Amino acid sequence: MAEPRKSKVLIPLHDDDVAPRFDLATEVWIGVLGEDGAWHDERTLVLPQASAENLCNIILHEAVGTLVCGGIEEEFYQYLRWKRVEVFDSVLGPRVKAATALAKGELKPGDILYELG
Repeated sequence: MAEPRKSKVLIPLHDDDVAPRFDLATEVWIGVLGEDGAWHDERTLVLPQASAENLCNIILHEAVGTLVCGGIEEEFYQYLRWKRVEVFDSVLGPRVKAATALAKGELKPGDILYELG
């Protein structure tokens, strides 16, 4: 399994979870995964409206290297990959668990991180 790049990470949010759909998120979490495996410069941005195009612009403007998201349309997935953004798609669960798994190099596209109980 590939080690994630030590870079800026963006996770679209719905409450405290990874947003189930990239194009419907109105809030994003951004953090920098340091060489030490810890998160730095964490912040949350509230967006004026849900828009896949706006999210792509934020990703490029912020020089994000890794995106962790739920469902994403193929067009936006391919565009971001073309722009050399690593995309972990179809991820469901709490943002904290997704970020922790990413930092450990254990996150995979399609991971469901909710506790079953």
